[in-house]
Amino acid sequence: MTELRINGFSQVRETLEALQPYFRFKKKQAKLLVQACSMLERDTLRTMKPKDIRKIVGLLLLIQNENYMSKNRKTKEELHQILGLTP
Repeated sequence: MTELRINGFSQVRETLEALQPYFRFKKKQAKLLVQACSMLERDTLRTMKPKDIRKIVGLLLLIQNENYMSKNRKTKEELHQILGLTP
C-alpha cells in the first residue's frame, strides 16, 4: 500500500480528476471529493455561506459512509458543531 500526500484543494482536485479513469475502488469517494474541493477552491470556510458548508458536510458524510467501518467517524451534528453551524 502506498500513501501520497497532496496539499491544496486545486492540486487534490486536479490529481483526482487525472486519476479517475484508473480507479477500481473508491470511484464514488473520489467524485464526491472533487465536488468538495471545487467548492473549497472558490471560498474558504470563513467566507462560505452556511448552506454551502452544510453541503460540504453532506459530501463528507457520504464519503465517510463509503469507507469501511471505523471507530473515528464523526456524526453530522459533530461536524456542524466543529464548523460552527449550531446555534
